[in-house]
Amino acid sequence: MSSFNKSAIPCALTLLALATSTSLVLAAPPADGHDAVIVAYKAGKAAAVRAEVLNAGGKIVREIGRASAFAARMPSSGAASLRASSNVDFVEADVERRLLGMPSRIMSDGSRPQSLVADTPTSGTEIRPYGISLSQADQVNDAATGNRKLCIIDSGLDRNHPDLAANYANGNVTGANLSGSGTWDSDENAHGTHVAGTIAAVGGNGIGVVGVSPNARLKLHIAKVFDASGSASSSTVMEAVASCADAGAHIISMSLGGGDPSQAERRVFRSLLNEGVLTIAAAGNAGDTSTSYPAGYEEVMSVGALDGAKSRADFSQVNNDVEIAGPGVVTLSTIPPNLSSLGELSVAGTGYGAAAMTGSPNLNASAALYNFGLGLANDTGASGKVCLIQRGQISFADKVMRCEASGGVAAVIYNNRPGMLFGTLAGAVTAIPSIGVSDADGAVLAGLTGLNATVSVTPDPAQYAYFSGTSMATPHVSGIAALVWSHFPNCSAKQIRQVLNASAMELGKPGKDAEFGFGLVQARAAYERLARTGCNN
Repeated sequence: MSSFNKSAIPCALTLLALATSTSLVLAAPPADGHDAVIVAYKAGKAAAVRAEVLNAGGKIVREIGRASAFAARMPSSGAASLRASSNVDFVEADVERRLLGMPSRIMSDGSRPQSLVADTPTSGTEIRPYGISLSQADQVNDAATGNRKLCIIDSGLDRNHPDLAANYANGNVTGANLSGSGTWDSDENAHGTHVAGTIAAVGGNGIGVVGVSPNARLKLHIAKVFDASGSASSSTVMEAVASCADAGAHIISMSLGGGDPSQAERRVFRSLLNEGVLTIAAAGNAGDTSTSYPAGYEEVMSVGALDGAKSRADFSQVNNDVEIAGPGVVTLSTIPPNLSSLGELSVAGTGYGAAAMTGSPNLNASAALYNFGLGLANDTGASGKVCLIQRGQISFADKVMRCEASGGVAAVIYNNRPGMLFGTLAGAVTAIPSIGVSDADGAVLAGLTGLNATVSVTPDPAQYAYFSGTSMATPHVSGIAALVWSHFPNCSAKQIRQVLNASAMELGKPGKDAEFGFGLVQARAAYERLARTGCNN
């Protein structure tokens, strides 16, 4: 059961609402309108190709030494001329990579899991997330993890988080910021902090959660490539991978991916394999048989997601690249405070459940409740009032903007199907607060028009949240790789990869299968196998 060869899989993808999907689109074109490309040069031809890029009207963005390539911005005609150059090995698109986890909105019973607002540093409450026990991470001592370094390529992390700060205090965290947003030890997205918490949230401090390595000994390197948008180019990821290796990382954890392979990217991961670095990536969240990269390269360990009942997550990819599985559904971990918003609604002094629209400004407004229908047209009757709007026919953003254009001071959109409405303005900028409510509450509110309504959207102070995605499964596997490897530091990366596969809990078909790979990662089983047989067996 130790084989991990992979085969090519079709790349047709579908989107999934629960978690960010893999992508077949290119990274966003630069503001100058040129194409974002990667130009690989032949041996000894770096200087010549650099000159050719400049002569063709291009600009070199970064050098990718491990791929013998440059990332550049080029006019289309310039890229065509480079492809014809005898000094150039290949020219390819600098494709997009995205984060592969999102906040969980709906639990199996239909309710919304709440952030642990109460579990602040003063609450005296500490929780062991189900994934820690399911993967046996709490059955292997992490006293030796100081001899391993794990690099997280993500959106940074919140260095002030009370469940991560001890790692800094011990001098065990370094980083590099390649995102152009904030610093490597800040996180404008929350994803990176969530991933880091699964790996290294401190245990025994009486607050929050515990990670795979809870005693703040594991060395971490944070390579920040994502801003709040959760999107970055493959060349940025390649630069981050180099940063990890140069920082001495033994393991690189990547909760990210995209639908397009890259020749240059594969070169980088092949180089790291030869350098003895174990690379681990999320299998993807499209829920089909397509392949996400870098997880799809045979040099990289691909991680699928399962839930607390050890069933495959419905969003987790099913293909021959999936090598191992980890817990990744409604996973509780650390986040920076005040990145998301809370919605509140009261009418005539009675409170109703509400969810802030993603992208709503943090504002309060009080006025008479007005029935704005479906919000399909401006209505001067809404001037100075709170618009009550039914979901349907047009986007949430259009509804809110029409309320605002009509003089409305706030928007309340109620669902047209059972359950709470969790909406987004999809980047639209509005000047009034907007929230969603359930279909049942919407029916009640329709009979309360004319009464005073108060809508409030405020920053969410929560420091813990539930996320779902193969992004959440990946740090379980990465953290366990470091945990097990720390006890057997003379083993190679290949041997650690093999023992994780060989000791996984089989869940699907006998041997390796497309849903779970070799099965659920098991820390104690891997440790005991190495203790019994040694690295070479």
